[in-house]
Amino acid sequence: MIPQEDRPASWLRGYGGIEADIRQLREFAERLEAEVRQNYGPHLSYIADDMTAPIPNPYDAFQELVQFLRAHHETQQATADMIFDVRDATGHLAAAAGKVAAAYTDADAFSAARVADVERALADPSTARPGPGLVLTNPDRMDNRGEVL
Repeated sequence: MIPQEDRPASWLRGYGGIEADIRQLREFAERLEAEVRQNYGPHLSYIADDMTAPIPNPYDAFQELVQFLRAHHETQQATADMIFDVRDATGHLAAAAGKVAAAYTDADAFSAARVADVERALADPSTARPGPGLVLTNPDRMDNRGEVL
């Protein structure tokens, strides 16, 4: 009998099982990791350079500009966080797929990967490869003679 955790959702039970080719899963993991390493990661330095370009400090009496720069900084930091998080999450997904593929490489064609194995692979912190993020200068911390403090 199949454990409850490995059964499909109740609304999906009539559709049968989901089959996955372990070789294709390994290939997916390798290609995804290569895509991040070769085509995504190298561009992060260009993005970081553009996002850390210095901007002139506004005069504090020009409140609209000060408020705009604060909103701009918050949006820019959120964007930088997302850009670097995509790299980390995609690398983590590739590593988890590779781990599941490696665990079932020698299994026969009718063996079923358990949902718990996939969840463990995704939750395993050793498969995550977080890299350095990007912290931008907060315009509220500028201090140049009468400008934003």
